[in-house]
Amino acid sequence: MLLPRFELHRPSSVDEALTIAARHAGDCDFIAGGTDLLQNYKNRLNPRGHVVSLLGIDALQELSPTRIGALTTLARIEESETMRRELPILVEAASKVASPLVRQTATLGGNLLVETRCYYFNQSEFWRRSKGYCLKAEGDVCLVVPQKETCYAAFSGDMAPALMALGASARLKSLDGERIVKLTEFYEGDGIKRYVLRPGELVQGVELPPSATSLRGAYRKLRLRDTFDYPELGLAVTLGMEGEKIRELHVCAAAMETVPLCFDDLTGSLHGQPLSDSLIQLLGERIVKRVKPVKNTALSPNYRRKMVMVYLRRMLEQLATAGN
Repeated sequence: MLLPRFELHRPSSVDEALTIAARHAGDCDFIAGGTDLLQNYKNRLNPRGHVVSLLGIDALQELSPTRIGALTTLARIEESETMRRELPILVEAASKVASPLVRQTATLGGNLLVETRCYYFNQSEFWRRSKGYCLKAEGDVCLVVPQKETCYAAFSGDMAPALMALGASARLKSLDGERIVKLTEFYEGDGIKRYVLRPGELVQGVELPPSATSLRGAYRKLRLRDTFDYPELGLAVTLGMEGEKIRELHVCAAAMETVPLCFDDLTGSLHGQPLSDSLIQLLGERIVKRVKPVKNTALSPNYRRKMVMVYLRRMLEQLATAGN
């Protein structure tokens, strides 16, 4: 399928990229690896007349346990011995994205900003025209939950929940300056307005607190095939123990709603308690009650919710014995 016509810009610095984006405000997209954006363009899903490539900006390609640039490929994260030793949950999450070939091109920033997915959106233009356009592209009504105000397309990235569970923050920059936003506060809104990123602003990368390396972590992904597929559920768990008691516990999920979810309000009250079967059961029940997936992906909402409990138990049991 052919791409629509657009003008490609290749800046060599962040400031140059931001200047070009401001010049074409409202008709411009940033592109990194292009593994998500270009397939959407081929389907004529909200294409723009100008595309600004970030691939020539070396400053966005750093990789360390405390700072990861937006242009760092998922393959670099997956293959990094330093990351495997210090932050294995990020290696695990990166290794579950798409396929090895895609991970050679796909970037951290692209995965954080990956387009939300839905039966009625991720289709060819011919399919959408024959069915009727949806609220997220060309239409004025959501076809999942029929109404005209909210898009229910699900967040489908793998790296966000893992980074959120480590306490990461996004480094953002615009022509007005830089700002740091906690990832738990970066995502908001519905399937169209997905984050607090302002027009003309780009993600430079993420910062992680030094304490992140003290946490044990795991990430599990529910999907139809073991490779290539987007998550039907992505669950990240990080755990810090003091003896037999919980010092720190974070649980974050992707693909259940329009933004990734973090359940610190449910896990915070468990700090200082022993990690027991009954505690895991209680936490799982509370999270399952909280999440509200809808029927807009391949697997049923009820099954996706039930798998939260299954994955949570398996991961906490794994992490509880990891330091022994």
